[in-house]
Amino acid sequence: MASLSNIGETLAERLVSAGFTCYDDLASLGSVEVTLKIREGVDPGACYNMLYGYRGCHSPRTLAYIPKEERNQLKKEFDHAAGH
Repeated sequence: MASLSNIGETLAERLVSAGFTCYDDLASLGSVEVTLKIREGVDPGACYNMLYGYRGCHSPRTLAYIPKEERNQLKKEFDHAAGH
């Protein structure tokens, strides 16, 4: 998992602990769903950084290049799905 773009060691460990073993396990889920699975089953402190990290694995661009509007939209979706 750590070989995916923008996935660091910590997020890779959390993904594996949440039951994701390869990119194919993640491919059908969006950033929000993956981050919520991590939050619910592995790390209740899963945060926006993990959300962005997973979003970044779908692209060769670095996290800094995820447009602010996209980050804000991800935050809104995540907060809504998490019941905030």
